[in-house]
Amino acid sequence: MAKKVVATLKTGKGKEYSKVITMVRSPKTGAYSFKEMIAHNDHIKDAIVVAKESVTE
Repeated sequence: MAKKVVATLKTGKGKEYSKVITMVRSPKTGAYSFKEMIAHNDHIKDAIVVAKESVTE
C-alpha cells in the first residue's frame, strides 16, 4: 500500500510535498521514536521543528 501512496504523490500537485521523517529521543525513557508527516516543500524546516517540539512537551 505504501507504493500506491508514493506513486500518488509523484503526480500532479503531489510533487510539491515531501515526506518528513524525524528521529526524536524520549526524555523519560531515552528510547528513540520516529515521527512521520507530509509537508509542503516550502515548510519542511517548520515541520521538523514542530515534530521535535511535540516530544519535549
